[in-house]
Amino acid sequence: MNILLASDAFKDCMSARQVAISLRRGIERIMPETDFQIAPMADGGEGTVESVIDATGGKRIEWIVKDPLMREINSFYGITGDGSTAVIEMAAASGIELLIPGERDPWVTSTFGTGELIKNAMERGCKKLLLGIGGSATNDGGAGMAEALGVKFTCGREISSGPGGGALGDVERIHMEGLDPRIADLDILVACDVSNPLTGPEGASAIYGPQKGADRDMVKKLDHNLEHFAELIRQQLGKEISHVPGAGAAGGLGAGLMAFLGARLMKGFDMIAETVGLEEKIMQADLVITGEGKMDGQTQFGKTPFGVAQLAQKHGKPVIGIAGTLEEGSEVLYQMGFNVILPILEKPSELDFAIRHAGELLKRTGERIARMIRLEL
Repeated sequence: MNILLASDAFKDCMSARQVAISLRRGIERIMPETDFQIAPMADGGEGTVESVIDATGGKRIEWIVKDPLMREINSFYGITGDGSTAVIEMAAASGIELLIPGERDPWVTSTFGTGELIKNAMERGCKKLLLGIGGSATNDGGAGMAEALGVKFTCGREISSGPGGGALGDVERIHMEGLDPRIADLDILVACDVSNPLTGPEGASAIYGPQKGADRDMVKKLDHNLEHFAELIRQQLGKEISHVPGAGAAGGLGAGLMAFLGARLMKGFDMIAETVGLEEKIMQADLVITGEGKMDGQTQFGKTPFGVAQLAQKHGKPVIGIAGTLEEGSEVLYQMGFNVILPILEKPSELDFAIRHAGELLKRTGERIARMIRLEL
């Protein structure tokens, strides 16, 4: 039997690869003759770099960049095993978790550090970029990122060091002449699972600004500034990005990546699945096992296990879902490709216990799965 293990990470607990290895060890206790494929999965958010590195035999690159407040920090990204593709989580350079609550201020925070990661990836010879843009602390329309790559913004004088969302309203000219020429040869795919436009009541400022530190008055000003910025991009670069679904992701970084770097937005799961060759692996498998830390009714809205199950269903492969906990609404997943869904907890437990013992709980879940398979045989 060939079993494909294609789980997402168990957040704050185990990486996707660690989940797969624990399940494999449990299954092997009962079915030592089993052949396994491991495809660590992610959806473009936290854990994407690790999953792609693990799936492709790649490596993690440590690099010093500017954080959202332009302070130097140690950051990272990944390069696939063949050396051709860089995998970047913008949150590793420009994320909200890099700031304490009192520091969160989208009027001044910048995506400059994300641009520095892109630049270093090109210096290492990468020709393709996979970029996850969840968890941002910014509302600068990607201007800081673009500046790190050579774009200049002026208002009679140069606005330097990443203008931030507050300065966008002052920009008069966008100067593309200094853009790193290597960008022209870089294929950029952006994992974007939100459909927010850049501006308006569903835009970057209105929906995400408050969680980044903006009050009601600042939200209005930030939205106005992004409208102004989008109009400059339309007039001076000939690109209409304001109403493109996903343009408002990460404080408008989605818009900036399209406008300045020619990036393409796509669903995070689809991007990772294509990168790790998930569909080909599913076609070779007799059984697919997927999961994540929690599965519930929301799993059907773009989460990794749902994506895996849908691909498996397409090819007529049975799917087992595993989760740290199953919550309300998870039963709907049986209509969407899952044959069995199992929690790994064996008794009522505190979260701390579940986290500390997750490896052994996954092994025992693997054993139970193997025993069920033996019943079929």
